[in-house]
This record gives sequence, C-alpha cells and structure tokens, in this order.
Amino acid sequence: MSSAGPALSSFAAGLTTETAFDVLAVARKLQAGGKDVIALQIGDSPFPSTASALKAAHAAIDAGLTRYCPSLGLPEFRETIARTVSAEFGIPATAENVVVGPGAKVFETYFCEAFLEPGDAVLVFQPAFPTFEPNILRRGARPVYVPLKQENQFRPDVGAIEKFVKSEPRAKAIFLNSPHNPTGGVATKDDLKQIADIVRGTGIAVFSDEPYCHMIWGGKHASILAEPGMLEHCVGAYTFSKSYSMSGWRCGYMIAAPRVAQIVGKMINTSLSCVPPIVQMAGKAALEHDAAERDAVMVKFHKKVELLVNELRHVPGVTVLMPAGTFYVFPRVAPICERLGITSHGLAMYLLEGADDKKGVACLGGECFGAAGAGFIRFSCAEPDERLVEAVAFFKDAITRTDRVNVYLEANPKYRAN
Repeated sequence: MSSAGPALSSFAAGLTTETAFDVLAVARKLQAGGKDVIALQIGDSPFPSTASALKAAHAAIDAGLTRYCPSLGLPEFRETIARTVSAEFGIPATAENVVVGPGAKVFETYFCEAFLEPGDAVLVFQPAFPTFEPNILRRGARPVYVPLKQENQFRPDVGAIEKFVKSEPRAKAIFLNSPHNPTGGVATKDDLKQIADIVRGTGIAVFSDEPYCHMIWGGKHASILAEPGMLEHCVGAYTFSKSYSMSGWRCGYMIAAPRVAQIVGKMINTSLSCVPPIVQMAGKAALEHDAAERDAVMVKFHKKVELLVNELRHVPGVTVLMPAGTFYVFPRVAPICERLGITSHGLAMYLLEGADDKKGVACLGGECFGAAGAGFIRFSCAEPDERLVEAVAFFKDAITRTDRVNVYLEANPKYRAN
C-alpha cells in the first residue's frame, strides 16, 4: 500500500503561481535572518487603508454584521458599485451587473469557468499577469500568446486581435489588462474602441482586468465595458487593493451582463458562500467617502514612479519607459544580462540573494510574466522614496561585481543564460 496517498490531478501537479509571492517568502526569510531587503517585488500599497473604510468596518462589527449574506453581494454595496463605475468610467451598469468577490483575481477563475470549454483558444498578451495561464489551462483551454512591445508603449496589438478572431477556429476569449501589470502600458480609448468593433457581434468573451483603474498617469481610465454593446461580451474585474490600500481585506467586484452575473453568483455560492459583510461595508464606505484620500495617495504613487524611472535612466544598459499607469516600472535589462551571462529573473534573484551579504533588493525577472518578459525586470514602488533611490544605487553597483555574479551562478546554474 502506498503511503503517499492518492495521486494528484495533472492540473494540480503542474500548477504555477504568482512568483511575486514566492519571492516575497524568500525576502522575508532573508529579513528574518537580519538582511536589509528593499522590497520592490510585490504589488502592495505601503499606505494605510482609507479612513472611512476602517471606520465602517468597526461600525459593521459593532452592528453585528457577522452573518452570511447574499452570494452576489449586499444589495446596497452592489448599487453603490454600479453608481460609481457609471459615474467614473461611463459603464452603463446597474446593481444587476455587479458581483462582489474576494479581490479581483478570483474572477479570472469564474470567467474561465463561465465561458471556456476544452480546446477553446484564448488570446493573452504577454508579458501577462501570472495567474491568467493556470486559470485558462484549468478548463483545458489553450492560451495564444501575443507579445507586448516596448516600442509600442506596451499597448495591445489591435491587428493581432483581429487576426485571432478571424483566423483562429476555436477563438473564444481575450484577456485584456489595462493599466497593465507588469509593464505599466495603457490601452488608449481608441485602442479599446477598435477592439470593441472587432469583438461586437461575435461569440468572443473578453476578460478586462482593471485593478489599476485609478493609477492612470495621464488623462482618465478608459474601460472597454463603456463601449456600446460590450457589457454583453465582457467581464470587468476591479479591486480595492490598489486604489484604497485594502489588499488584505480581499474586496473586489466584477461587472458583467446580468445573465453572467447570476452564473458567477452561483459559482460563489458553491465555492465560498459570500464575501464577509464587514468587508463589503468597508468597501461601500470607501467608494462613498474616500475618493479625495484615494486621489491624494495616487499622486504620491505617481511621484514614486517618476522618481524610480529617473533614477533607472542613470544605469548603463537600462532602457526604461515612463509607465502610463500602475505603480510598476519595467526596465529592459537585456544588455546587462547578456554581458553577465544571466537570465533576467536570475539577475533579480542575484540582487536579492547574491550581490551583497547584508543588503538586497527584491524585484521580479520578466520571465515571471511569460517568455515575452525575458530581458526585463519589474520593480514596484511600494517603499519610501529614499529606499527607491537606494535600491537603484545598489542595482547600479551590483551589476559591476562580476565576481559575485559568477559565484552566484556557480551556486545557481539554473539562472545561466543559454
């Protein structure tokens, strides 16, 4: 008799994860051992959750809102969300279009379960958020990758979408992410109009991942859900994690056609019952009262992004765009990697583990976001300004220390560039 227990499914055995959390674990272990780590690997806010959200959560506890609630979300919260996305983004939503979930990520899973059959083709722009692929593969569907290019400001290639829709026999879905993680690229309103014109009237479903909707550094956020007729084709996913610094609360929502919202409500019912009403009341208060505080924090994030980009432009071998959105900076470091004989994720891990015994910088290699990310690294801006400057100075010095790079590669040959 085997002592190992039942065999795992092939999906479970091959499951990949969001590497930021894996690097976070390494960074925290090193910090626990006394190493000074400048943590730029994870997309978390360094600011406190907004004031009205905190106050409302306390009030909800005091009021005894500690029971089950509807799987779709509290009706009053869904109404507030609908009013907000209509006013802010021009999305013609009512409460019937809204489903509340624990953050935005879970809606990737529900979208795939709602629309994908085994063998369906799904267009994904790459570099891509790492959890898109496992959710697609879980349904037996097939990702079709199209690269985002620095020379096009990492905007989605409308021509590639048209080709996919017209020539892929099993074309079923498109994943969009704007503002884009990890590149900071933003699809323009004209991009979205053209994409909507291609999709409208077809059988294509669009997952529009919009967690950075308030981190637009020029103009206002544009959503494809605001284009005429696109609510029937789209699932839009949003979160309170970035805009309201509420990542640990796990509060988010999706906007979709009522028929899709009802199906996703059943999925929530059969998987996690409901989002805690305390969390929902905090989110409702944030939407109703914390816009000014949110916007002030966004200004701070924008300044951090500008600071980090300007510092990186002084590092030889780096080519970096000013991101159009998000709090990520995605510099091209391919010349450095080629000179040192190391992959870009190897370079990132070297900065954390190998460049210095007492100090490190945690960031992510572009390969964490797929093959198209090779030759890039991602920095988040979730540290004080002086630590951002310190991190770039450390990076600039670390890439000159070829002796330490070689020692690190001897110990970690998996990071050698082929």
